[in-house]
Amino acid sequence: MGALLVWSATVRTAGDAYLVRHLVTAAVGLVVALLVSRAGRGQVWAAAPWVWAAAVVLLLLVRTPLGATVNGARSWIPLAAGFTLQPAELAKVGLALALAASLAAGLDRASDPGPRRLAVAAVLVGVPTGLVAAQPDLGTALVLLALGFAVVLVGGAPRRWVLVSVVVAAGAAAAAWTTPLLSDYQRARLTAFADPGADPLGAGYQTAQVRQAIGGGGLWGQGFMAGPRTQGGFVPFQLNDFVFSVAGEELGFVGAAGLVVLLGVVVVRVLVVAARAEDAFGRLVGVGVAAWLAVQVVQNVGMNLGLLPVTGLPLPFVSYGGTSMLVSWLAIGLVDATQDGHRS
Repeated sequence: MGALLVWSATVRTAGDAYLVRHLVTAAVGLVVALLVSRAGRGQVWAAAPWVWAAAVVLLLLVRTPLGATVNGARSWIPLAAGFTLQPAELAKVGLALALAASLAAGLDRASDPGPRRLAVAAVLVGVPTGLVAAQPDLGTALVLLALGFAVVLVGGAPRRWVLVSVVVAAGAAAAAWTTPLLSDYQRARLTAFADPGADPLGAGYQTAQVRQAIGGGGLWGQGFMAGPRTQGGFVPFQLNDFVFSVAGEELGFVGAAGLVVLLGVVVVRVLVVAARAEDAFGRLVGVGVAAWLAVQVVQNVGMNLGLLPVTGLPLPFVSYGGTSMLVSWLAIGLVDATQDGHRS
Protein backbone atom coordinates (compact mmCIF):
# COMPACT_ATOMS: atom_id res chain seq x y z
CA MET A 1 0.00 0.00 0.00
CA GLY A 2 2.87 2.34 0.76
CA ALA A 3 4.37 1.79 -2.68
CA LEU A 4 1.04 2.50 -4.38
CA LEU A 5 0.47 5.66 -2.37
CA VAL A 6 3.99 6.96 -3.03
CA TRP A 7 3.56 6.15 -6.72
CA SER A 8 0.29 8.07 -6.90
CA ALA A 9 1.81 11.07 -5.10
CA THR A 10 4.79 11.31 -7.48
CA VAL A 11 3.79 9.84 -10.86
CA ARG A 12 2.67 13.22 -12.17
CA THR A 13 6.09 14.82 -11.74
CA ALA A 14 8.57 11.94 -11.56
CA GLY A 15 7.01 8.99 -13.31
CA ASP A 16 8.00 5.66 -11.75
CA ALA A 17 11.28 6.87 -10.20
CA TYR A 18 10.05 7.12 -6.59
CA LEU A 19 8.05 3.91 -6.90
CA VAL A 20 11.16 1.97 -7.92
CA ARG A 21 13.31 3.46 -5.16
CA HIS A 22 10.58 2.79 -2.60
CA LEU A 23 10.24 -0.85 -3.66
CA VAL A 24 14.01 -1.34 -3.64
CA THR A 25 14.30 0.12 -0.15
CA ALA A 26 11.42 -2.03 1.10
CA ALA A 27 13.02 -5.15 -0.39
CA VAL A 28 16.39 -4.36 1.18
CA GLY A 29 14.64 -3.72 4.50
CA LEU A 30 12.88 -7.07 4.35
CA VAL A 31 16.20 -8.83 3.66
CA VAL A 32 17.79 -6.98 6.61
CA ALA A 33 14.91 -8.06 8.86
CA LEU A 34 15.28 -11.70 7.81
CA LEU A 35 19.04 -11.68 8.36
CA VAL A 36 18.79 -9.97 11.76
CA SER A 37 16.01 -12.33 12.85
CA ARG A 38 18.46 -15.23 12.49
CA ALA A 39 20.91 -13.66 14.95
CA GLY A 40 21.02 -15.11 18.43
CA ARG A 41 19.63 -13.28 21.42
CA GLY A 42 23.09 -13.15 22.95
CA GLN A 43 24.49 -11.50 19.83
CA VAL A 44 21.79 -8.86 19.85
CA TRP A 45 22.32 -8.19 23.55
CA ALA A 46 26.08 -7.85 23.04
CA ALA A 47 25.53 -5.45 20.14
CA ALA A 48 23.12 -3.20 22.07
CA PRO A 49 25.64 -0.70 23.56
CA TRP A 50 27.52 -0.51 20.25
CA VAL A 51 24.38 0.30 18.27
CA TRP A 52 23.50 3.03 20.79
CA ALA A 53 27.03 4.44 20.66
CA ALA A 54 27.07 4.38 16.85
CA ALA A 55 23.78 6.29 16.75
CA VAL A 56 25.14 8.93 19.15
CA VAL A 57 28.33 9.32 17.09
CA LEU A 58 26.28 9.77 13.91
CA LEU A 59 24.07 12.32 15.67
CA LEU A 60 27.20 14.25 16.62
CA LEU A 61 28.48 14.06 13.03
CA VAL A 62 25.27 15.72 11.88
CA ARG A 63 26.46 18.86 13.68
CA THR A 64 29.71 18.88 11.69
CA PRO A 65 30.20 19.94 8.04
CA LEU A 66 29.25 16.36 7.10
CA GLY A 67 25.63 17.12 8.05
CA ALA A 68 23.00 18.77 5.86
CA THR A 69 20.04 20.99 6.70
CA VAL A 70 16.64 20.25 5.17
CA ASN A 71 13.51 22.28 6.02
CA GLY A 72 15.20 24.00 8.94
CA ALA A 73 16.46 20.81 10.63
CA ARG A 74 20.07 19.62 10.48
CA SER A 75 19.17 15.94 10.51
CA TRP A 76 20.85 14.36 7.50
CA ILE A 77 24.21 13.02 6.36
CA PRO A 78 24.49 12.94 2.53
CA LEU A 79 25.76 9.68 1.04
CA ALA A 80 26.67 8.63 -2.49
CA ALA A 81 24.28 8.56 -5.47
CA GLY A 82 21.86 11.03 -3.91
CA PHE A 83 21.04 8.86 -0.87
CA THR A 84 21.01 10.31 2.63
CA LEU A 85 21.22 8.89 6.15
CA GLN A 86 19.08 10.15 9.04
CA PRO A 87 20.87 9.17 12.28
CA ALA A 88 17.80 10.02 14.39
CA GLU A 89 16.11 6.94 12.94
CA LEU A 90 18.99 4.70 14.01
CA ALA A 91 18.78 6.25 17.49
CA LYS A 92 15.39 4.57 17.95
CA VAL A 93 16.92 1.14 17.45
CA GLY A 94 19.93 1.94 19.63
CA LEU A 95 17.78 3.24 22.46
CA ALA A 96 15.39 0.27 22.41
CA LEU A 97 18.28 -2.21 22.57
CA ALA A 98 20.45 -0.33 25.10
CA LEU A 99 17.59 0.29 27.54
CA ALA A 100 16.47 -3.34 27.34
CA ALA A 101 20.03 -4.58 27.95
CA SER A 102 20.47 -2.20 30.89
CA LEU A 103 17.23 -3.10 32.69
CA ALA A 104 16.73 -6.77 31.77
CA ALA A 105 19.00 -8.34 34.40
CA GLY A 106 17.20 -6.71 37.31
CA LEU A 107 13.79 -7.51 35.90
CA ASP A 108 14.72 -11.18 35.52
CA ARG A 109 15.61 -11.20 39.23
CA ALA A 110 12.26 -9.54 40.04
CA SER A 111 14.07 -6.60 41.66
CA ASP A 112 13.64 -2.85 41.19
CA PRO A 113 16.19 -1.24 38.86
CA GLY A 114 17.65 0.87 41.68
CA PRO A 115 18.98 4.44 41.47
CA ARG A 116 22.16 3.50 39.55
CA ARG A 117 20.37 1.65 36.75
CA LEU A 118 17.72 4.36 36.54
CA ALA A 119 20.45 6.97 36.27
CA VAL A 120 22.03 4.96 33.44
CA ALA A 121 18.62 4.72 31.77
CA ALA A 122 18.20 8.49 32.06
CA VAL A 123 21.53 8.99 30.30
CA LEU A 124 20.67 6.46 27.61
CA VAL A 125 17.42 8.32 26.91
CA GLY A 126 18.64 11.85 27.49
CA VAL A 127 21.74 11.93 25.27
CA PRO A 128 20.17 10.92 21.92
CA THR A 129 16.94 12.77 22.71
CA GLY A 130 18.84 15.97 23.45
CA LEU A 131 20.92 15.67 20.27
CA VAL A 132 17.80 15.03 18.16
CA ALA A 133 15.90 17.92 19.78
CA ALA A 134 18.83 20.23 19.03
CA GLN A 135 18.63 19.52 15.26
CA PRO A 136 15.72 20.47 15.85
CA ASP A 137 13.52 17.39 15.27
CA LEU A 138 10.78 17.61 17.86
CA GLY A 139 8.75 14.70 16.49
CA THR A 140 11.56 12.14 16.70
CA ALA A 141 12.56 13.47 20.12
CA LEU A 142 9.02 12.77 21.35
CA VAL A 143 9.19 9.25 19.91
CA LEU A 144 12.47 8.62 21.77
CA LEU A 145 10.97 9.93 25.02
CA ALA A 146 7.87 7.74 24.62
CA LEU A 147 10.02 4.71 23.81
CA GLY A 148 12.21 5.32 26.84
CA PHE A 149 9.22 5.94 29.12
CA ALA A 150 7.54 2.68 28.07
CA VAL A 151 10.66 0.53 28.51
CA VAL A 152 11.61 2.05 31.86
CA LEU A 153 8.03 1.70 33.12
CA VAL A 154 7.83 -1.99 32.14
CA GLY A 155 11.39 -2.41 33.41
CA GLY A 156 10.17 -1.92 36.98
CA ALA A 157 10.79 1.78 37.68
CA PRO A 158 9.09 2.99 40.90
CA ARG A 159 6.15 5.33 40.44
CA ARG A 160 8.02 8.31 41.87
CA TRP A 161 10.65 7.99 39.14
CA VAL A 162 7.93 7.79 36.51
CA LEU A 163 6.38 10.99 37.89
CA VAL A 164 9.75 12.75 37.87
CA SER A 165 10.32 11.76 34.22
CA VAL A 166 6.91 13.14 33.21
CA VAL A 167 7.66 16.45 34.96
CA VAL A 168 11.10 16.67 33.34
CA ALA A 169 9.64 15.94 29.89
CA ALA A 170 6.98 18.62 30.37
CA GLY A 171 9.65 21.10 31.46
CA ALA A 172 11.77 20.25 28.41
CA ALA A 173 8.80 20.82 26.10
CA ALA A 174 8.11 24.20 27.71
CA ALA A 175 11.79 25.13 27.41
CA ALA A 176 11.81 24.18 23.72
CA TRP A 177 8.87 26.49 23.07
CA THR A 178 10.13 29.46 25.10
CA THR A 179 13.77 29.36 23.94
CA PRO A 180 15.41 29.58 20.50
CA LEU A 181 15.83 25.76 20.43
CA LEU A 182 13.11 25.36 17.81
CA SER A 183 13.80 26.74 14.34
CA ASP A 184 11.44 29.29 12.77
CA TYR A 185 10.19 26.50 10.50
CA GLN A 186 9.30 24.23 13.43
CA ARG A 187 7.74 27.09 15.38
CA ALA A 188 5.61 28.04 12.37
CA ARG A 189 4.27 24.48 12.18
CA LEU A 190 3.21 24.55 15.83
CA THR A 191 1.65 28.00 15.43
CA ALA A 192 -0.29 26.81 12.38
CA PHE A 193 -1.76 23.97 14.45
CA ALA A 194 -2.99 26.39 17.12
CA ASP A 195 -4.28 28.88 14.54
CA PRO A 196 -4.46 27.55 10.94
CA GLY A 197 -5.37 31.02 9.69
CA ALA A 198 -2.24 32.64 11.11
CA ASP A 199 -0.10 31.80 8.06
CA PRO A 200 -2.50 30.91 5.22
CA LEU A 201 0.24 31.00 2.55
CA GLY A 202 2.87 29.12 4.58
CA ALA A 203 2.49 26.44 7.26
CA GLY A 204 -1.26 27.08 7.43
CA TYR A 205 -1.60 26.40 3.70
CA GLN A 206 -0.01 22.98 4.11
CA THR A 207 -2.37 21.84 6.87
CA ALA A 208 -5.41 23.28 5.09
CA GLN A 209 -4.63 21.40 1.87
CA VAL A 210 -4.10 18.13 3.77
CA ARG A 211 -7.46 18.47 5.51
CA GLN A 212 -9.23 19.26 2.24
CA ALA A 213 -7.63 16.27 0.53
CA ILE A 214 -8.68 13.86 3.26
CA GLY A 215 -12.14 15.40 3.58
CA GLY A 216 -12.66 15.21 -0.18
CA GLY A 217 -12.19 11.45 -0.16
CA GLY A 218 -15.52 10.74 1.47
CA LEU A 219 -16.33 7.15 2.32
CA TRP A 220 -14.89 5.33 -0.72
CA GLY A 221 -12.45 7.90 -2.11
CA GLN A 222 -11.94 9.58 -5.47
CA GLY A 223 -10.19 6.53 -6.94
CA PHE A 224 -6.55 5.51 -7.25
CA MET A 225 -4.56 8.24 -9.05
CA ALA A 226 -7.75 10.28 -9.34
CA GLY A 227 -7.45 12.59 -6.33
CA PRO A 228 -7.65 16.25 -7.44
CA ARG A 229 -5.26 17.55 -4.80
CA THR A 230 -2.93 14.56 -4.89
CA GLN A 231 -2.57 14.68 -8.67
CA GLY A 232 -2.61 18.48 -8.69
CA GLY A 233 0.40 18.71 -6.39
CA PHE A 234 -1.36 20.89 -3.82
CA VAL A 235 -0.05 19.05 -0.75
CA PRO A 236 3.68 19.61 0.00
CA PHE A 237 5.76 16.59 1.11
CA GLN A 238 2.91 14.26 0.17
CA LEU A 239 5.20 11.31 -0.55
CA ASN A 240 6.59 11.21 3.01
CA ASP A 241 5.10 13.31 5.83
CA PHE A 242 1.60 13.46 4.31
CA VAL A 243 1.30 10.19 2.43
CA PHE A 244 -1.75 9.41 4.59
CA SER A 245 -3.59 12.24 2.84
CA VAL A 246 -3.22 10.29 -0.44
CA ALA A 247 -4.98 7.35 1.18
CA GLY A 248 -7.68 9.63 2.55
CA GLU A 249 -8.40 11.36 -0.76
CA GLU A 250 -8.06 8.46 -3.19
CA LEU A 251 -9.09 5.47 -1.06
CA GLY A 252 -11.54 7.30 1.21
CA PHE A 253 -12.36 6.59 4.82
CA VAL A 254 -12.49 2.85 4.17
CA GLY A 255 -9.02 2.67 2.63
CA ALA A 256 -7.41 5.06 5.11
CA ALA A 257 -8.98 3.26 8.07
CA GLY A 258 -7.84 -0.07 6.63
CA LEU A 259 -4.28 1.24 6.49
CA VAL A 260 -4.47 2.29 10.14
CA VAL A 261 -5.84 -1.14 11.05
CA LEU A 262 -2.94 -2.87 9.28
CA LEU A 263 -0.41 -0.75 11.16
CA GLY A 264 -2.30 -1.43 14.38
CA VAL A 265 -2.04 -5.17 13.73
CA VAL A 266 1.75 -4.82 13.48
CA VAL A 267 1.93 -2.97 16.81
CA VAL A 268 -0.40 -5.40 18.59
CA ARG A 269 1.45 -8.39 17.18
CA VAL A 270 4.77 -7.02 18.47
CA LEU A 271 3.19 -6.63 21.92
CA VAL A 272 1.84 -10.18 21.82
CA VAL A 273 5.27 -11.54 20.91
CA ALA A 274 6.83 -9.44 23.69
CA ALA A 275 4.33 -10.79 26.22
CA ARG A 276 5.35 -14.36 25.29
CA ALA A 277 9.08 -13.63 25.59
CA GLU A 278 11.02 -16.04 27.78
CA ASP A 279 13.19 -13.36 29.39
CA ALA A 280 13.11 -9.66 30.22
CA PHE A 281 15.42 -8.61 27.40
CA GLY A 282 13.06 -9.89 24.70
CA ARG A 283 10.08 -8.42 26.53
CA LEU A 284 11.63 -4.97 26.84
CA VAL A 285 12.84 -4.87 23.23
CA GLY A 286 9.32 -5.72 22.08
CA VAL A 287 7.77 -3.07 24.32
CA GLY A 288 10.23 -0.46 23.03
CA VAL A 289 9.57 -1.25 19.37
CA ALA A 290 5.79 -1.33 19.89
CA ALA A 291 5.83 2.03 21.71
CA TRP A 292 8.01 3.58 19.00
CA LEU A 293 5.80 2.38 16.12
CA ALA A 294 2.54 3.19 17.90
CA VAL A 295 3.54 6.73 18.83
CA GLN A 296 4.88 7.41 15.35
CA VAL A 297 1.68 6.16 13.70
CA VAL A 298 -0.47 8.26 16.06
CA GLN A 299 1.65 11.35 15.45
CA ASN A 300 1.65 10.99 11.67
CA VAL A 301 -2.05 10.19 11.31
CA GLY A 302 -2.92 12.82 13.92
CA MET A 303 -1.06 15.60 12.09
CA ASN A 304 -2.69 14.58 8.79
CA LEU A 305 -6.11 14.81 10.41
CA GLY A 306 -5.28 18.13 12.08
CA LEU A 307 -5.54 16.63 15.56
CA LEU A 308 -1.82 17.05 16.37
CA PRO A 309 0.85 19.56 15.33
CA VAL A 310 2.87 18.86 12.20
CA THR A 311 6.16 17.26 13.32
CA GLY A 312 7.52 15.82 10.08
CA LEU A 313 7.42 12.15 11.10
CA PRO A 314 7.02 9.50 8.38
CA LEU A 315 4.35 6.83 8.54
CA PRO A 316 6.22 3.56 9.31
CA PHE A 317 6.51 1.13 6.37
CA VAL A 318 4.37 3.46 4.21
CA SER A 319 6.07 6.86 3.71
CA TYR A 320 8.87 7.33 1.21
CA GLY A 321 12.20 7.49 3.04
CA GLY A 322 15.08 5.06 2.93
CA THR A 323 16.37 5.33 6.50
CA SER A 324 12.89 5.13 8.03
CA MET A 325 11.97 2.08 5.93
CA LEU A 326 15.21 0.21 6.68
CA VAL A 327 15.09 0.97 10.40
CA SER A 328 11.43 -0.05 10.71
CA TRP A 329 12.21 -3.43 9.13
CA LEU A 330 15.33 -3.74 11.28
CA ALA A 331 13.17 -3.30 14.37
CA ILE A 332 10.89 -6.15 13.29
CA GLY A 333 13.91 -8.40 12.76
CA LEU A 334 15.25 -7.54 16.22
CA VAL A 335 11.90 -8.35 17.87
CA ASP A 336 11.99 -11.78 16.26
CA ALA A 337 15.67 -12.35 17.11
CA THR A 338 15.17 -11.60 20.81
CA GLN A 339 12.15 -13.91 21.28
CA ASP A 340 13.48 -17.29 20.14
CA GLY A 341 14.35 -19.22 23.26
CA HIS A 342 16.55 -21.87 21.63
CA ARG A 343 19.00 -19.35 20.17
CA SER A 344 22.05 -18.35 22.16
